[in-house]
Amino acid sequence: MSAAYGKCFDPSGARYGIPTFPWRLAPDGYATRRQLRTQGLRPGGQPVAAQVMRRSRHRTGGVSVAYLYRVDRAVPVRPMTSRKWGALALAMLARRTCPVCGTVADYCIPRSLGMCVTCAFPSPSHVVRSA
Repeated sequence: MSAAYGKCFDPSGARYGIPTFPWRLAPDGYATRRQLRTQGLRPGGQPVAAQVMRRSRHRTGGVSVAYLYRVDRAVPVRPMTSRKWGALALAMLARRTCPVCGTVADYCIPRSLGMCVTCAFPSPSHVVRSA
């Protein structure tokens, strides 16, 4: 057993306050939000039941954590209504509409540019140069 495994293995929750397991070694019956979603479930207001940890060079403190929820307490995902579909369609249209020229692009406008690529980088033939 490695030292990293020992730091991440706390099934009683004495060290971290909730049961903690090494990455990919959580017992059956627990799942992350993403794993619940693939099963058509959501946490449904239940508190975090456990966590999995692993060492990470990119995170502050050197540890990545994923929270786990109990699958038996999860509830089905609410179905999309026609109003939700409509709101989603309008939001996507707004993300594709250029605020400068008003055209609707085939892609989402990059937030880094704040406008469509054509407005951000006009072709050289349209640029007026002074002598």
